Amino acid sequence: MARYWICPNCGTRAIDDDGRDGLSHQQVGCAKCGFGFLFELLEDFYPPANAGFVACDKDTRVISAGKGVFELTGYGEGELLGKPLVDAFGLSGFSAEANPVSVVMEWGVRKLDQPLMLRHRSGREKAVRVDLFPAYDEDGGLLASLAPRND
Repeated sequence: MARYWICPNCGTRAIDDDGRDGLSHQQVGCAKCGFGFLFELLEDFYPPANAGFVACDKDTRVISAGKGVFELTGYGEGELLGKPLVDAFGLSGFSAEANPVSVVMEWGVRKLDQPLMLRHRSGREKAVRVDLFPAYDEDGGLLASLAPRND
């Protein structure tokens, strides 16, 4: 059965049966940009062309900010690494009980098309659409796709 993968650095999608590289059985990296790991999706996902990808660890701390994040947020990867996703981008527009990041991490479900507000590096609030995916491997992280929202 085909499994779907996406690179958190450049957004390239791939289809593979196990996410391992041939006889070496190492985890597959991105064939396009060479990034060190791919993120598995339960179903194929088509991000907007202007989406920025953020990969997080099991504690939702940013471990990678892909292309498009700087253009959308004004933050470089170095400024984001190690910070919790919600804090790093000042995400708001949800209640404490309905925090989509917490729901994804606790229940292992995707949350798509979440209308949130993001704090741009300049201090301005910006309307964004966020898609969140839990990691389905033993590391248990999170992938976030951030895209501008036109309200």
